[in-house]
Amino acid sequence: MKSKLLLTVLLLFTSFAFSQNLDVSGTVLDGSGLSLPGVNVKVKSSSQSTTTDFDGSFKLLGVPKGTIIVFSYIGFRTQEVAVSGTKITVKMSDDARSLDEVVVIGYGTQKKREVTGAVSVVDSKTLDILKPVKVEQALQGTVSGVNVTTQSGAPGAKLDIRIRGIATNGENGPQAIIDGYVGDLSLLNPNDIETITVLKDAQAAIYGTIGANGIILITTKMGKKNSKTKISLNSYSGFQEASRKLPMLDATEYALLLNESYANGGKALPYPNASGLGKGTDWQKEVLGTGVPILNTDLTISGGSEKITYSVSGSHLDQEGVVGQDKSGFLRNTARIALGADLSDKFKIKTNVIYTYFNRKTINENGLGSVLFNALNVPATIAPYDAKGDFTLVPSTTGLGTEIINPLAQIANTYNDYNFKKLNGNFGFDYKIFKGFVLSSSIGFNTANSEGKTFGKQISYGGKVFDVQRSSVTQTATNDNDYSFDIYGTYTAKIAENHNITATLGNTIFKTWGNSANATGFDVPNNSWEYADLSLTKGLPTALNTGGYVYDQRRLSYFGRAQYDYKGKYLFSAMIRRDSSTKFGPGNKVGYFPSFTAGWVVSDEGFFGESKTINFLKFRASYGTLGNDQIPNNGYLSLLTGEATYVFDGNLTSGKATGQIPNSDLKWEEAKKFDVGLDLRLFNDKVSVVADYFIDTRDDLLIPNIPVSGIIGIGAPGASAPTLNAGSVRNSGFEFAIDYKEKFSDSFSMSVGYNVTFIKNEVLEVNNGTGIIEQGGFGVGQPAASRMEAGKPIGYFYGYKTDGLFQNQAEVDAHPSQLALGANAAPGDIRYVDLNGDGVIDTKDKTNIGDPIPEATMGFNFQLNYKNIDFALYSFASVGNDMVRNYERVLSDANRLDYVLDRWTGAGTSTTVPRVTTGATANNVLSDYFVEDASYFRIQNIQLGYTLNPNVTQKAGITKLRLYAGVNNLYTFTKYKGFDPGSSAGPTNQDGVSQSPIGAGIDYGYYPVPRTYLLGLNINF
Repeated sequence: MKSKLLLTVLLLFTSFAFSQNLDVSGTVLDGSGLSLPGVNVKVKSSSQSTTTDFDGSFKLLGVPKGTIIVFSYIGFRTQEVAVSGTKITVKMSDDARSLDEVVVIGYGTQKKREVTGAVSVVDSKTLDILKPVKVEQALQGTVSGVNVTTQSGAPGAKLDIRIRGIATNGENGPQAIIDGYVGDLSLLNPNDIETITVLKDAQAAIYGTIGANGIILITTKMGKKNSKTKISLNSYSGFQEASRKLPMLDATEYALLLNESYANGGKALPYPNASGLGKGTDWQKEVLGTGVPILNTDLTISGGSEKITYSVSGSHLDQEGVVGQDKSGFLRNTARIALGADLSDKFKIKTNVIYTYFNRKTINENGLGSVLFNALNVPATIAPYDAKGDFTLVPSTTGLGTEIINPLAQIANTYNDYNFKKLNGNFGFDYKIFKGFVLSSSIGFNTANSEGKTFGKQISYGGKVFDVQRSSVTQTATNDNDYSFDIYGTYTAKIAENHNITATLGNTIFKTWGNSANATGFDVPNNSWEYADLSLTKGLPTALNTGGYVYDQRRLSYFGRAQYDYKGKYLFSAMIRRDSSTKFGPGNKVGYFPSFTAGWVVSDEGFFGESKTINFLKFRASYGTLGNDQIPNNGYLSLLTGEATYVFDGNLTSGKATGQIPNSDLKWEEAKKFDVGLDLRLFNDKVSVVADYFIDTRDDLLIPNIPVSGIIGIGAPGASAPTLNAGSVRNSGFEFAIDYKEKFSDSFSMSVGYNVTFIKNEVLEVNNGTGIIEQGGFGVGQPAASRMEAGKPIGYFYGYKTDGLFQNQAEVDAHPSQLALGANAAPGDIRYVDLNGDGVIDTKDKTNIGDPIPEATMGFNFQLNYKNIDFALYSFASVGNDMVRNYERVLSDANRLDYVLDRWTGAGTSTTVPRVTTGATANNVLSDYFVEDASYFRIQNIQLGYTLNPNVTQKAGITKLRLYAGVNNLYTFTKYKGFDPGSSAGPTNQDGVSQSPIGAGIDYGYYPVPRTYLLGLNINF
């Protein structure tokens, strides 16, 4: 009987115990009540987990009552819920700045609270709002310390990223690392990106030689485990227009001014009767298109099971240019597949492969004779077409020169095509060898092929320099490849509960190689683009018409990093990297680059107490040395790239000769980076503050093509000056960013962000014998406009200071002679300052008249969500950057901007704009008269969206349907007279890729960045 009773009691207890194991299901919602897919749902202190599917639902089997379930998702605050029943509904609160958010730092990750370097993150939400055509645009104004400038507003044009200033003469752009391998940021589809992490200080030292200019880490989107297949379609279409037109003289104003100019020069009036000319031709209106189309579509399919995740995506972008329309168009198609698989509890593999194709057409831009240069200089009195309907020829008179032509004819006779195909990606694995130790390895690769074709049509513009006597076609084929192999081990251990150690040790092999060939054929059949092919040309060349290159570069690197923290409040890390590069000769191939970072979470100290105002406070510091080898190959060798003529048996024979002058002492350029900063959170984490002071000193600058004596033969065809370690530059500054985020109710939230960066750039030394490096052009036949010199900003403008205008002959007579500048001064001419006081105005009086580097850059961002409506505004400002106005041809008959209507016409009539005359003056030499403050404030993006009620859309199988309208590059507030105060491009360096900062900021008529109006939709199935 007792045994039966005991058995009954045991059965009752067992039944009761089992009754406490529940099958729990539920739904996870975001702050606005919409379903949230991809949320990690984990039973605390257990391996049991799942992920919400695309309607935000989840299910867990056999969960004991009272168990804690943890809900976590990037961008939201982690929540814990105790199981009390079979149904759970969780509403997650936004917390994009959560301290537990994981940040990618290179060969590993850290929680944000533990990061000791200067690191900034841009997430996919920001990219969704900004809708950038290129990824780089998303960094402008969103990340402190980062400045993005355009080389042109043309579709597909390159953008330059500068992290904490300009430090070297060569490649100044940061290196992009895409999912662990070296990649090209400009070719990525923005919709494929999950996060962008910017490493700005010595934290980047783990990447050694490629980290001197900063590192941008890209994490692409992956599928989620235990989730149904999700289909996401994002599409927008819109139209573009020029964001700005310059105020030019109309036909009547031009004729009257030209009459005055000729009269002042003692010549007959060219327009005796100007009253009937009217407005004439608005050449900008003829050239700048309106309603220019742009179309973009992205499709992503993703999901996963318990062991496998996948993400497949494709995109199509088609953009025409506001200048030349389809003659300056850009088309880009991408396809991507990402797979991850857990082969066992210890072994995981992953792969990510991207295919990119783009086609780009270009017009002549940003230079003397460019399309916009002509549009600004052709007089409004000339009609676009003659009586026969042909393009009007611009007269080849002295007053209009030989390079100004009809810009519409120039566009029509421009023929070129460039196709680019690239396959890149990586394959990797993680193997957990034993507890705490993981071995990781990956192979990354890039292989690209491109073909270009340019057709020069036989044509006459009426005796201009653009006349083509023989038709020709030039074709180029290029193949570029690289691969990287990384293998590294990561050991993580906890000692005595309070000491946490992470150690990483690894090896990297990188190789890049490629070749290019180009050739030109003459006399294209039918003088037609349709027949423009080398195989069809039969004309004999008058000179060598083939070229190309071949290269092979390699790097071998070893790296190590140790990270330690005590109770999560005392943080320390040390890194070292050993790089070996084929860019340098024996004895200089190897470089060692150490760095250190430290942090102190003050708010975790007992003495700090429970502050109601300060929720988190961390001080951090870093110092390290990084290398740079981004120079042309084989600079330490003498190459047979020169051309020479030899005599054999009395006959002249073409041959090769020494080209580049070698420098066997070439060594690594070093970037020494120092940073101190703090991270602060206030008022229940509603306010976040990040501040940094930094000093970035670049020593042993690798300067290509250093000017040397012509005696040693650099003037011969194919010869070039050497590359030297010949300078030092320092950037110092302060960064400050503040964000405020408030959730007023479940249906109303707001966030505001502001960041500012102050930078001072100074050249410390130039060791090339003269102490000066000159580059950059102004006008025609004038000396170099920009300089690099110790004590000045790199690339500052070098010219004359002005002191108003001469108002009468007495002032001219009392002033030092200006004859050395080209002409005697007269009343109404510019008065130059005699800086050295020697009584003569000449080249000795030249000085610093401005520089293109801004003193400060800042971004202001605002987002508002009310029920199903969302609004966002992003803006950017640059303060203190100067530009040289160089798009006005100084020929007497060229058109002018309308500011010349305020010219000097007699004593007291003007103190700023000189007289007009056909006579000789010195008014056109480079002076601060042509240098303008190009500070600006730009509204970069405004977007308004509406998300349909999910209860309605889910009936159609749609989990989310959002419609939006937006404007990119809405308006730019500036006093600068040119098209775009945010553009800047220096001359191309010897490597044919990088651009020198010496000569940047000289405006030949930059292609304007378009204003774009968009309508789009986001659909999730």
